[in-house]
Amino acid sequence: MPAPRPTTPRQAVDAVRPVVLTAFRIVVGLLFACHGAASLFGVLGGAKGGGTVPLGQWPGWWAALIQLVGGALVLLGAGTRVAALLCSGSMAYAYFTVHQEHALLPIQNGGELSVMFCWSFLVIAALGSGPYALDRLLTRQPVAASAEPAAQQTSAV
Repeated sequence: MPAPRPTTPRQAVDAVRPVVLTAFRIVVGLLFACHGAASLFGVLGGAKGGGTVPLGQWPGWWAALIQLVGGALVLLGAGTRVAALLCSGSMAYAYFTVHQEHALLPIQNGGELSVMFCWSFLVIAALGSGPYALDRLLTRQPVAASAEPAAQQTSAV
């Protein structure tokens, strides 16, 4: 039996929420992984316009490793909450140690990307991977179960 069609704008938004969360996780994870790959392997333009970060250099090489591995895990939806929290923390560290010393606001100190990644990963850590992720396959949770809390919230409001 097909799902009933949404009759209100709120129902329509609630119906696409799982797909939007999954798409957001995939895009943020992909962009972060690409950023790490550029710094580690010199692909996609390389680190800061060309080249790579020297092996083992603190904190650049380690940050790039977190970007590549953490971004890939978030992209795939595997260990999503932990990986996203680690990625968020690494971007907070980057902002406060690299950008903050130059000026107060991100627009002034070039830290917009760090701030956006930090908060994006914090949202992913809080909301989880969404229904379409390896986390769901590995824990054998059905996709329909993830939509249940949203349905309960809608009926309670």
